[in-house]
Formats: sequence, structure tokens, C-alpha cells
Amino acid sequence: MAFHPFHYEHHNEKLLPWRRFLVRRVGNALLVGSTVILVSLLAGMLGYRITEGMDWLDAFLNASMILGGMGPVATMHSDAGKLFAGIYALYSGLVLVATAGLLLAPFLHRLLHRFHLERGSSDTD
Repeated sequence: MAFHPFHYEHHNEKLLPWRRFLVRRVGNALLVGSTVILVSLLAGMLGYRITEGMDWLDAFLNASMILGGMGPVATMHSDAGKLFAGIYALYSGLVLVATAGLLLAPFLHRLLHRFHLERGSSDTD
């Protein structure tokens, strides 16, 4: 059987128990979201290091501030650094929104599934 990290139960299946939901669904979402953020942070650090010659700590600070939506800390001096910072800022905005959606998806699915199950049980009464 293939591994599907975001395989949710079908609408006619029972909800997962809370413990399995938290460990499996929320755990998978946290793992994938953390991986996306870590890879994005490392890419940003490497980009600042290459284009601006920043040391690792300054590159980490700039990349994490942009990835977190706060904005850059250091002023870019080279054209390559300015171009990288702009592209990385646009990318980071998308990553922030996508990761938030990824982390909320298990809870929203569970809520909608619960409404569907409640509606289905009242239709048969």
C-alpha cells in the first residue's frame, strides 16, 4: 500500500479517533510544513550568502525575517542581491499562505466531515 500523507477518510467513513487524528493527520501536516519551511529557509540563506556575501548568521536573519513576513533587515548592495531578495520575498509570501493552509487542512476537513456525518444521521431519522 502506498503512503499518502494527506489521505483523508471518505465522506461515508467514520471520523478517526482524536488520538490517531492528532498523531497521523496533524503530525503529517506539521512534518510536511516544517520541511517546506526548513528548505525555504536554507534556500534563502544560501541565496543571501551567494548574492550578498553575508555570513551565515546574517543570512539566517534576513531569510527568516522575509520568510516570516516581517521584511528584510539588511540593505542589499548588489543588483543580484536585490533581485534575489525580491524573488525570495514573493516566494516567501506564497510559502507562508500555503503552509498555513496545509496546517489548517486537517482541522477544516474534520469539521466539514463532522457536519456531513451529523446531516446524514438526521436525514435517516
